[in-house]
Amino acid sequence: MRDRISRELAEIRAYRPEAIAEAAARRRRRPLLGYPGRLMIIAADHPARASLAAGGRPRAMANRWDLLERLVVALARPGVDGVLASADIVEDLLVLGALEEKVVIGSMNRGGLAGTRFELDDRFTGYDADSLTAMGFDGGKMLLRIDPDDPASVRTLAACAGAITDLAGHRLMAMVEPFLCTRLEGRVHNDLSVDAVITAVAVASGLGATSAYTWLKLPVVDGMEQVLEASTLPVLLLGGDTTDTEDAAGQMYARWRKALELPTVRGIVAGRTLLYPRDDDVVGAVDRAVRLG
Repeated sequence: MRDRISRELAEIRAYRPEAIAEAAARRRRRPLLGYPGRLMIIAADHPARASLAAGGRPRAMANRWDLLERLVVALARPGVDGVLASADIVEDLLVLGALEEKVVIGSMNRGGLAGTRFELDDRFTGYDADSLTAMGFDGGKMLLRIDPDDPASVRTLAACAGAITDLAGHRLMAMVEPFLCTRLEGRVHNDLSVDAVITAVAVASGLGATSAYTWLKLPVVDGMEQVLEASTLPVLLLGGDTTDTEDAAGQMYARWRKALELPTVRGIVAGRTLLYPRDDDVVGAVDRAVRLG
């Protein structure tokens, strides 16, 4: 498969860039939520924010051909509804025909590069509402990290509010991933305490001129019932990188299963846990997650 992917994309990228727009125009679409009202979305927007590690491998996501092969396999599995990715990855998948009748969520703010001093000044360097609409996609995702001691957070806060309003104007989902965070020894750490996650949910829920099209992408933490009492908005559960040990992966699946029973939870958005499982069995990891719903 990888040889086919590399040959096709290398030729199209060099000689026929217009094939991307053509593929988007003819793509078969589907409703955002079908029966039974669950979403299983594969996330692959990490590289655009300089986050390449997975499962203890510092450059796991650096090989684009390998990543695309894993994505094509994952998206073909029954029960997988779509993808969340930056424009370059979405366009590769479009050309490969992997997004037919799939939900497509474009990643919007990738400017807060991992490990940089400006990480929390998370500029919108990817999709915007107009481009998502033009491509026929279903929504846009934004990362919102708030550090009480970093003035850059307020710029990201304001930018996310504007993006939520713009997406709602096009009737597109705004997928917001909020965290309270702090810097420890120069690195950004998300606060996953119940109080911090509740506060992040409350702030994110109130952003923009309307919340009609806002969904939340949240970590699964202890006290998830309390967290979800902070908002009426639909919630998708994130996974993170839990592939370093089989025990960690098993705990993640157990937390997903329990949280999926809560009324506002509509599904899972997971990337590295499913694309780079410890045994490299993408099919097995994806099918296991699908069975939870």
